[in-house]
Amino acid sequence: MPSFDAVSEVDTHELANALDQANREISNRYDLKGTDAKVIHEHLTIRIEAQSEFHIDQIYEILIQKMSKRGLDIKCLVRERVEVANLRARQSLAIRQGIDQETAKKLAKLVRESKLKVQASIQGEKLRVAGKKRDDLQKVIGVFKEAKLDIPLQFENFRD
Repeated sequence: MPSFDAVSEVDTHELANALDQANREISNRYDLKGTDAKVIHEHLTIRIEAQSEFHIDQIYEILIQKMSKRGLDIKCLVRERVEVANLRARQSLAIRQGIDQETAKKLAKLVRESKLKVQASIQGEKLRVAGKKRDDLQKVIGVFKEAKLDIPLQFENFRD
């Protein structure tokens, strides 16, 4: 029986490359030179450090641009509030991995409402969709892409 998995994952290698490019541009930009501004990657968070909140916003725009060029969806980032202390500003960006239960239930409901002959089952942080016809599975992928979700979705493990 054909099936596929809907997941929400970030390619860590591409993310590291985007962060390296952002740090390189930050060190070369005239308006950020000498400010000791940087982007730091810590497991599932990204921390932006700079002298002011204005610089944080500029660095965030650079980071978004570099991630987009690398094919990373920026919906995976959750922007927290800026902390200003001791002439330094810091902002943490949480990286969302996996599909939470609430979103998985919403996706399963979309599958049921599509009236296609497929079954959706929640398996941890992914959603497995199985059906008898490949065409039905491709229609489900189309339904997921049309749905306005706040997480990026990837489709993998397509089996015939």
